[in-house]
Amino acid sequence: MGGSHRHPCGSRRSGGQAVNQAIYRDITPRKKAEEEQEKLLAQLMQAQKMESVGRLAGGVAHDFNNMLSVILGLADFIEEQLEPNSPMRGDLQEIKKAGQRSVELTRQLLAFARKQTVSPKVLNINATVEGLLKMLRRLIGEDIALVWAPAAALWSVRIDPTQVDQILANLCVNARDAIGGTGKLTIETGNVTLDAEYCAEHLEYVPGEYVLLAVSDDGCGMDEDILAKIFEPFFTTKGMGESTGLGLSTVYGIVRQNNGFINVYSEPGQGTTLKIYLPRHGGQALEELSESVPAADGAGRIILLVEDETALLQLNQRMLTSLGYTVLAASTPGEAIRLARESQGRIDLLLTDVVMPEMNGRELAAKLHSFLPTMKQVFMSGYTANVIAHHGVLDEGVYFLQKPFLKKDLAAKINAALAQPPQDPAA
Repeated sequence: MGGSHRHPCGSRRSGGQAVNQAIYRDITPRKKAEEEQEKLLAQLMQAQKMESVGRLAGGVAHDFNNMLSVILGLADFIEEQLEPNSPMRGDLQEIKKAGQRSVELTRQLLAFARKQTVSPKVLNINATVEGLLKMLRRLIGEDIALVWAPAAALWSVRIDPTQVDQILANLCVNARDAIGGTGKLTIETGNVTLDAEYCAEHLEYVPGEYVLLAVSDDGCGMDEDILAKIFEPFFTTKGMGESTGLGLSTVYGIVRQNNGFINVYSEPGQGTTLKIYLPRHGGQALEELSESVPAADGAGRIILLVEDETALLQLNQRMLTSLGYTVLAASTPGEAIRLARESQGRIDLLLTDVVMPEMNGRELAAKLHSFLPTMKQVFMSGYTANVIAHHGVLDEGVYFLQKPFLKKDLAAKINAALAQPPQDPAA
């Protein structure tokens, strides 16, 4: 690379002979600068492409979730009315299984698009991984040795624990398929400081302190063409029907949503290592306390339901009524405010969609809270909670349901909200 550049400067005569003259200039620095510029431009174009695909994926997931809410909700109601030995029960179970698989696909799309709503907690990645090792060993099978190499004195991170589950499950499945038989998979952690010099070569990286989570395998590895596409949704090297191509896309979205970075090292026949860097959190990891939520009892409770999709409004009203709640149903925020004023202060909880005409769910809750100060609220959406959250991250005390949800999920969320002190939605 680089080298010299010959610049002819003419000729002169000496003793009757022509003497050619030339000046050589080293252009290696210029060549190197041009290569670096091309590399950064390629990174920028890839980032822009991923952003565009993410917006498309998020929009598709939103509309699909609304349809899945109706499919799964009505399937639940039909199942409740069937006799235990009904021949239709098996067919209905297959419908519900297909619906649940579709729910998982939309969640992966939302994760890739960084539209997944999360409840992050300060945790120690070592403790989280150790709690998953049994499940991961079942996932990869007995022929693959799982090596766990935790770092001592690991820093804390702030992330939704379910997202760590998603990351490790997807990476371990990929590693298992790459090994395709007997092999070794290694999970390790560490404390890492990325400096400005390193980040200058990686467009999305930011200098700072990070917790490293790395997954390595001794499988078939990947060439440069495959490496350039592995985070794109629906890209897969597997056969038709063997993979959705959303596993690594999901991981990419989760890592970026948590202001982290991901790097891949791989060569054909030499295995693969994926390194994930999550920002260090200053606080100490807190132990989770499991609290049992009592069974839902809607007797005497009044819920104001607001949903602008007619089919979903009717479905959710049926769900709430079957749980014993008295329901005031509104298809617009304006109608909800009118019903609330007519209720004479007897509304216990607001269950509202997030994105609606006239005003969003948070604005509606704030208006209602001005004259119903003890009213609790639960928000629901098939897309993103950014209206009631910051970049999809919920504040403490905010209750959110991701569409589609089952009746038991609705009952648990409402019950948990009703059991808490009132929250100010405008806070």
